[in-house]
Amino acid sequence: MLLEKNTDTAPIDWLARADAVAGDIAAQAARHDAEDTFVFDAYARLKAEGFFSALVPVELGGSGASFTEICQVIRRLGAACGSTALAFSMHTHLVAVAAWRWRVQGAPTEGLLKRVAAENLILVSSGGSDWLKSAGDAVKVEGGFKITARKIFSSGCLAGDLLSTSAVYDDPEAGATVLHFAVPLKAEGVTIADTWRTLGMRGTGSHDVQLTEVFVPDAAIAGRRPQGAWHPLFHAISKIAFAAIYSAYVGVADGARAKALTMARKKADDGHLAYLVGEMENALHIAEVMLADMIALAETDAIGPEVTGRAMIGRTVVAQSAIKTVERAMEVAGGASFYRDAGLERAFRDIQGARFHPLQEKPQLRYAGRLALGWDIDG
Repeated sequence: MLLEKNTDTAPIDWLARADAVAGDIAAQAARHDAEDTFVFDAYARLKAEGFFSALVPVELGGSGASFTEICQVIRRLGAACGSTALAFSMHTHLVAVAAWRWRVQGAPTEGLLKRVAAENLILVSSGGSDWLKSAGDAVKVEGGFKITARKIFSSGCLAGDLLSTSAVYDDPEAGATVLHFAVPLKAEGVTIADTWRTLGMRGTGSHDVQLTEVFVPDAAIAGRRPQGAWHPLFHAISKIAFAAIYSAYVGVADGARAKALTMARKKADDGHLAYLVGEMENALHIAEVMLADMIALAETDAIGPEVTGRAMIGRTVVAQSAIKTVERAMEVAGGASFYRDAGLERAFRDIQGARFHPLQEKPQLRYAGRLALGWDIDG
């Protein structure tokens, strides 16, 4: 299992807590969307309820929730507010990967996990924009590096404590090398640019974070890898992160389906409605089955090209099916879905974000094809 549950104390019903939070934040979701404002209120509730440290192992001071439980939490939140669910999933996958690496690989992530639990820290990822190539410059100075970079899609940065990011160092011996590190969002040289004006997921606050000659000591460099090539760290990220992220999108599809059915039950049978509902049900079922496979994959110890390939197939199919679910939900509801008050047009806009996380569909297809052919995945 990815994370062991806490057996020393009474188990926490994370889904019941999520349902309570979802009920409170649903009414605020439309306002955040309309005003392009971050979901501070939802984050405050999640923090108060212990969600940000839920995945930290009990041995390190956390609650020891299972990864499966927290993916279910994200899905419940997504039905109420896609932005809250997606932003929270970014913190979630960072903690989940750190916990997996500590438990399975013996990686030195214990300090970070203990801090998340003790200080109730919120982590922010720039990985979606960096991916294998990374971005930004790391210049060697005495005792560490000076980092200059602009990190886009930094979901939750307005409420975050640590930015988990990377930059490229021109190593005189190894060549272009990606350095991984965490930077306090209040550190000198770190600023947040108010850039998040988007089609959907407007409440995630995924602004750009500008790093200007930010000093990162040598001891804070958590990993090094060749630029652009697949690395064991990214195989671990791939099998874990996207199960959490796409739980948010399946949650958005859940919410759209529920709204559409409520509206459709007030209609007369026109001979076509049941077919549209059936298509919506089929699409959501595919998304559910593939998401369950992704979550099960994340709960295993194995990593590698084949596991990554399976996880990324899941990412593409879940995205396609979740998008189709919401599209059919709008058709089921009919013209009424075009009105903002119905909540379906917001779901339609939010679900479009499922297209853009790595590996996007065409790179995923290329990866799957090269893997099946026995070709080098870095080719």
